[in-house]
Amino acid sequence: MTIDWPNFTPWSALGGGLMLGLASALFILVNGRILGISGIVGGLMRPQSKDVGWRLSFLLGLLIAPLLYLLLVGPVAARIDAGWATVVVAGLLVGFGTRYGSGCTSGHGVCGLSRLSPRSLVATLAFMGAGFATVFLLRHALA
Repeated sequence: MTIDWPNFTPWSALGGGLMLGLASALFILVNGRILGISGIVGGLMRPQSKDVGWRLSFLLGLLIAPLLYLLLVGPVAARIDAGWATVVVAGLLVGFGTRYGSGCTSGHGVCGLSRLSPRSLVATLAFMGAGFATVFLLRHALA
């Protein structure tokens, strides 16, 4: 394995990780809730009147933030090495996994691990292991 040094961006990754950690910590301190996207979206499926406002505001922020970045910094060159069918199947599998695992990468991997949750450790190991195995199979074993 080699590192693509010209495209290696440790400072932006560190900054993003710090912002995510800070947002997660503030969210649990202020609201007493875990900052898990699947839980926030899932709460809108069976809404309670006091929860709808903050959940919609959070999701709106997730949609507006990339648009603000686009306006302030400019477009980002994205490359997806898969067809639409693969992307749709992958999205469905991720959705199934978050329901089956009672949470997503942000809920378990960021918030759960920081709270030393054994359930989140098992979930994070499971979805990371499944991701590693999938990449190995698709890029090396079946290629």
